[in-house]
Amino acid sequence: MGSSGFDHEAVLDVLLVEDDLGDALVVAEALAGSPVRLHTVRDGDEALAFLLRAGDHGDAPRPGLVLLDLDLPRLDGREILAQVKASEALRSIPVVVLTSSQAEADVTASYSAHANAYVAKPLDAEGLAAVMRQVTEFFGTVVRRPG
Repeated sequence: MGSSGFDHEAVLDVLLVEDDLGDALVVAEALAGSPVRLHTVRDGDEALAFLLRAGDHGDAPRPGLVLLDLDLPRLDGREILAQVKASEALRSIPVVVLTSSQAEADVTASYSAHANAYVAKPLDAEGLAAVMRQVTEFFGTVVRRPG
């Protein structure tokens, strides 16, 4: 393992479902140089297409982690989470809700829908970058994921 704590032999494919281009850029910059291969989609329909390897995403890798915003155009994150966790083929993929919502109802609903974690986005870019490094390092090195 290198100084970042990551096993540099293993690459973690991460699907970021985020419609805010600024937040997506901060996440990409935060993970640059880490053993994370980041794939970004901007709405719920595209997220499902990626996960199901449909349409333009026929060769998409199976992500080892999904970072999911709740408030998305078209199909929202709540529905994506419900569909992923209802699918036998997808439910073992860890899903971290990454949202600006601090509402207790969203936290409770996300865990009830089997989210693996709920992370409120820090308001500043530096805070968001730090949280993204922590989350991806945790799921890339500490957590044991299915084959």
